[in-house]
Amino acid sequence: MNSYKPSFNKMPKGFKTMSPDNFKKTVNNKEVKLFTIKNESGARADITNYGGRIVTLIVPDYRGIFDDVVTGFSSIDEYLNSNEVYFGALIGRFGNRIANGKFSIDGKEYSLKQNNGPNSLHGGPNGFHNVVWEGVQVDDRTLELLYFSPHMEEGFPGNLKVNVRYTLTDKNELRIDYNAETDRKTVVNLTSHPFFNLSGEGSKTILDHVLKINAEKYTPVDEHQIPTGKIEEVAGTPFDFRDYMAIGKMIESDNIQIAYGSGYDHNFVLETTNNRGFAEPAASVYDPNTGRQMDVLTTEPGLQFYSGNFLTGKDKGKRGEPYLKRTSFCLETQHFPDSPNKPGFPSTLLLPGEKFKSTTIYRFSTLKPENNNLEPST
Repeated sequence: MNSYKPSFNKMPKGFKTMSPDNFKKTVNNKEVKLFTIKNESGARADITNYGGRIVTLIVPDYRGIFDDVVTGFSSIDEYLNSNEVYFGALIGRFGNRIANGKFSIDGKEYSLKQNNGPNSLHGGPNGFHNVVWEGVQVDDRTLELLYFSPHMEEGFPGNLKVNVRYTLTDKNELRIDYNAETDRKTVVNLTSHPFFNLSGEGSKTILDHVLKINAEKYTPVDEHQIPTGKIEEVAGTPFDFRDYMAIGKMIESDNIQIAYGSGYDHNFVLETTNNRGFAEPAASVYDPNTGRQMDVLTTEPGLQFYSGNFLTGKDKGKRGEPYLKRTSFCLETQHFPDSPNKPGFPSTLLLPGEKFKSTTIYRFSTLKPENNNLEPST
C-alpha cells in the first residue's frame, strides 16, 4: 500500500489523501478506479466505480480545517473484505427491505435473494453496491456512473439502464442525480448509503450530534424491521426530531420500535418532497465539536435514519480506528421500505417509457459552537 501525503494546508493530524493506485484492480472482469471531484473552496470527494462508493468527503469545520466526514477504506481490497458491505455505496435496484424477498406485478410473483433474515435488503447480495460501474469524469466537479442491469438480475424484472451523476458545487453541496429507464414493468428505489461522522472519520461517537428531521410521521416496523403498513405520529415518541435533539438522548428508550432497530433504523415520512422541491431541508445534523452542519435535501418521500447500531469494530477505517457501534450515522433518501407489498405507500413501480428521476443534496456549512442555540449534549 502506498503512503499518502496531505493535499490541503489545513488538514487534521493523521489525515492522508487517497491514492488512486490502491483502487486499481479488476473485479468481475471490469476495471476498478478511483475518481476525484472538487470545488474552488477546497472541498473534495473521492468516489470509486466499485459500487459507486463515496470513499472520502472532505469539508471544512468552523475554523476552516478540512476533514473527511464519511467512513470507508483506503483500498479496494479493504472494501472487498469488509464486514459492513454498504459503506458509501449506491443502492439498487431496491433500497431498504422487501419482506420475504417477494413482490408481485400484475399478479406475477417475483422472488429475490434473502440476505437480511427473511428479507431482501438493498437489492440483494449482488446489488448495485457490488458491481463495477462505468465511470465518466465529466469535469473537475462532476462524475457520471452508468450501469446496465439485465432482466432478472437479483430477481428483478426488466432491463434497467441507470445513470447516476455526482456534482460537488461551490456551495459545498454534494448533489446526486439518479436516472433510470426500463423495458418492462419493474420496481426501482435508488439511494446512496454514506455513513457520516461530522467530527471526522474515525471519531468515537455520533451520539452528541444533534439532528432535526422534517417529518411529523414515521413508518413503524415489526420484529423483522418490515413496516407494518401503518403511518404513525412521531409526537410523544423517541422519533420526534421535529426540533433539534441529540441523537443519543432517547436512543436507549424503553420503546418497542427502538428495540426492534437496536436504536434508530426507521423510515420517516418527509414533509418537504416533490411538489415543494428543495424549499427546506428534509433533515439537518449539527456537530457541536466542529461546528459542521449537514443539510439533506431530496425529491424522495422518505428518509431512513440509521444510527450505526450494528457496527462492531471489526472494520478499521482510513486512520486505522475501529468503526465501533454508533460511531457513524446514515440518512438514506428513499421511497418507503417494502413499498411493492404496501399499496398505501408511495409507488415504486416503473413502467416502460417512463423515466425514474431523483435528486438528493448533502449541503455542508458551519456554525461556531458558542454561537448556536441547538441542543448540545445527550
